Amino acid sequence: MLILGGLTAFAPLSTDMYLPSLPAVSHDLSTTMSLTQITLTACILGLSLGQIIVGPISDARGRRWPLLIGIAVYVLASLLCIAAPSVAVLSLLRFVQGLAGAAGIVIAFAIARDLYAGSALVRCLSLLMTVNFLAPIVAPVLGGQLLSFTSWRGVFVALALLGIAALLASTFGLSETLETSRRQSGGILVTLQSFRGLLLNKRFVGYALSSSFVFAAAMIYISISPFVLENIYGLSPQLFGLLFGINALGLASMSLLSAKLVNQVSPQRLLTGGVVAFASAGLILLVVVITGIGLVGVLPLLFLLVASLGFIMPNAPSGGLRGGGVCEDTSRSVMGCRPCTPLSPARTESHISHYISLLN
Repeated sequence: MLILGGLTAFAPLSTDMYLPSLPAVSHDLSTTMSLTQITLTACILGLSLGQIIVGPISDARGRRWPLLIGIAVYVLASLLCIAAPSVAVLSLLRFVQGLAGAAGIVIAFAIARDLYAGSALVRCLSLLMTVNFLAPIVAPVLGGQLLSFTSWRGVFVALALLGIAALLASTFGLSETLETSRRQSGGILVTLQSFRGLLLNKRFVGYALSSSFVFAAAMIYISISPFVLENIYGLSPQLFGLLFGINALGLASMSLLSAKLVNQVSPQRLLTGGVVAFASAGLILLVVVITGIGLVGVLPLLFLLVASLGFIMPNAPSGGLRGGGVCEDTSRSVMGCRPCTPLSPARTESHISHYISLLN
C-alpha cells in the first residue's frame, strides 16, 4: 500500500517541487519567462498523454514490466535534466519525464483494482487520494528549501533519487497482479473504438470539458504564479513554496468536505457550487490586480480560487465516469488525460509577458 501511494505522487512531485525554481531556471539558462514555462507545460503534457498510453499497455501486457520500465525511464530523464544545457533540451527531457512518470500513476490505481474489491478497494483508493492531496502541499515547500542550499538542478537530483527509491521498492515489493487470463486483447483498434464511443457520449463530453477548462485555468495559475509572486511581489522561493502549500491544503480540505457532503448533496450541485466559486474568485482577482491593491487582496483570492477546485476535481470526473457507461477504465484514462489542459498554458505563455507588464 505504501509503495502504491508513493507511485501516485509522481505527478505532484514532478510539477510542484519544480515550481519555486522557475525564475532561477530562466536566469541560469538565459531565456525568457515564457520559454521557461514550457518546461513545466511539457511535463504536464507528458503526464497527461502518458496516462492514455500506459493504461491500455498495462491492460494487455500486465502491470509489472510497464511500471518498472516507466520508472527507469523517469530516473534517466531526471538525471539528464540535471545537465540540460538549454531550455529546449530541458523541455524535451521534461516531456519524457512526464510521459514515463504517468506509468506510476495509472498502474498504481490499476494494481489497487487488481488486488482489492468492495470496502477494501475504497479504503485503498482513499489512501492513494490522500497521498495525492498531501504531495502538492509538501512538494513546493521541499522545492523551495532545496533552493536555499543548491541550484534548480538539485531539484532534479532529488527527483532522480525518489525515482530510484520507487524503482527499488517496486522491483522487490510488487509482483505481477494481472493474471494472463484477465489481460485484454484486440490491440489499439479496440482502444480507439472505446475512445470514439466516449466522444459521442454528450454527458461524458460535458463533464470532461468542464473538468478540462477549470483544470487548464489551474495549470495557468501554477505556471504563472512563481514569476508573479517572486519577481513582481518580491516573495522568496521559500515563502512562495509555503504559500503554494497553504493553497494546496485548502484544496485538500475542500476535497474532504466534498466527500462528506456527497451523501447529502448531489455531485452535480457540488460541482456547480465549485465552478461558481472558482469563476467568482477569478473575476474579483482580476479587479484586485487592476486596481493595484497588492498582496493583501491577491493572496486570499488565490486561496479561494485553488480551494474551490476541491469541489470540482472529485465531482467532474465522478460524473464523467458515470456518463462513460460501461467503458469505466477508458473513461478514467480519458478524464485523467484532460488533453486540452496542458495546451491551454502553452497557448497563453506567449502572452504572459504582456500581462506581467500590465501588472507592473
